[in-house]
Amino acid sequence: MSNSKGNQYADEVDILHVGAGIMSATLASMLQELEPSWSQMIFERLEGPAEESSYPFNNAGTGHSALCELNYTPEKNGKIDVSKAMSINEKFQLSRQYWSYLVDNGKLKDPRAFINPVPHVSFAQGEDQIQYLKKRYDALSSNHMFPEMKFTEDQGEFSEKLPLMAKGRDFDEEPVAISWTDVGTDINYGSLTNQYLDAAKANGVVIRYGREVTNLKRDGNFWKVTVKNLHTGDKQVVRARFVFVGAGGYALDLLKKAGVPEVHGYAGFPISGMWLKSTNQELVQQHQAKVYGKAKVGAPPMSVPHLDLRVVDGEESLLFGPYGGWSPKFLKQGSYLDLFKSISFDNIPSYLGVAATNFDLVKYLVQEVFRDFDGKMDMLHEYYPEADGSDWDVVVAGQRVQVIKPAAFPRFGTLEFGTALVNDQNGTIAGVLGASPGASITPAAMIELLERCFGEHMIDWSDKLHEMFPTYGKSLKRDKEAYEKQWEWTQKSLQLDEA
Repeated sequence: MSNSKGNQYADEVDILHVGAGIMSATLASMLQELEPSWSQMIFERLEGPAEESSYPFNNAGTGHSALCELNYTPEKNGKIDVSKAMSINEKFQLSRQYWSYLVDNGKLKDPRAFINPVPHVSFAQGEDQIQYLKKRYDALSSNHMFPEMKFTEDQGEFSEKLPLMAKGRDFDEEPVAISWTDVGTDINYGSLTNQYLDAAKANGVVIRYGREVTNLKRDGNFWKVTVKNLHTGDKQVVRARFVFVGAGGYALDLLKKAGVPEVHGYAGFPISGMWLKSTNQELVQQHQAKVYGKAKVGAPPMSVPHLDLRVVDGEESLLFGPYGGWSPKFLKQGSYLDLFKSISFDNIPSYLGVAATNFDLVKYLVQEVFRDFDGKMDMLHEYYPEADGSDWDVVVAGQRVQVIKPAAFPRFGTLEFGTALVNDQNGTIAGVLGASPGASITPAAMIELLERCFGEHMIDWSDKLHEMFPTYGKSLKRDKEAYEKQWEWTQKSLQLDEA
């Protein structure tokens, strides 16, 4: 059937997902486990899944569990605040549990295609950073959620652990230290997304590519979702009982179009980035780790420098960066008008407030935009002193849109660097905003979504949720036995103890 404007109506669906990345794929998978009778549909504007933020080289592939990321353990009044690190680590364990459940039940076919063991290392340069790293090590190493963490300032031990970074380094000129654990992971979120969606399609989820959602409007108990076929220009309207907006940088715009009052005054600040990438296997074999350092003054947390081993489709390579940049696009394959179209009367104060209070960030981004290849190599030399530019290529990273939360006058809006779940008060539409740790903690974010939007089902789903997430409802920070039991299970199921 059609309406007076000629839009074609599709059949009604229970769940409609916008975007075919890791967020939508995870929620679709979880809802299939909980309510296999519900109909689900996914619309993706690109020609395949996981081609934006979930694409392997658009992100660092880190299994964010706060093992090495120094921005998760800030120093406050001389003490290390580990609360955020503990929270992120606990959420990442839920990811491991869900992946293990799906592997054990044949829904994820090949864990080594998306997760591989890679040591996580924290790197300190100079006395101030070393003292900070030592305090961090002392605060975390005795906790059961940070197993077998080690620390050293010894030159020989550093060289044995990180031979590439030791080459050509003058240890007398600037002392260094590292802390590390060998139980970190590298994750290919593109492969994981594809495996999720293969299982979803096999069980009835409809996925349509080359389709862009252009509008959402409430209609009684349904959402009327306008979808444009980018190949033909035709439009259709799909009626959905619940809509999940997993559209990356476009999520905020779509939630505003839907009239979700909870995002009134919100704005988005786009940050782009680049990597240096090397496929020289002689170098790769000398750097079998992910090494995170401290961010420069004014740099956003997502721009913390790190030299990473990546394992993508069975091939190993090295990435260094990211180098911050700026583009008005809200997606890597978006429009240069994205930022300007997002400005409205309700969020102008938020933009002005962030501009007035984040001068260091603006200065940092300007410097990064004008940094040439030699300048990028200078940064790499801080990690790998003998790096030769002929071994490295510049690749463009994924686009991130940092959330600007509004604040009542006279306070300014604030720039947020985490991951935020937003939903309407009736629980009929939800979306995920922000960036890191993002993909790593998606199952935890989707559990929160279920609790907020499907609360009336949670009692009926309880047994199944505990099957999918054995520690659901428990505090792994406090329950060492529960942590160790789930750790042993996930290590085995994900084949991480076979490497």
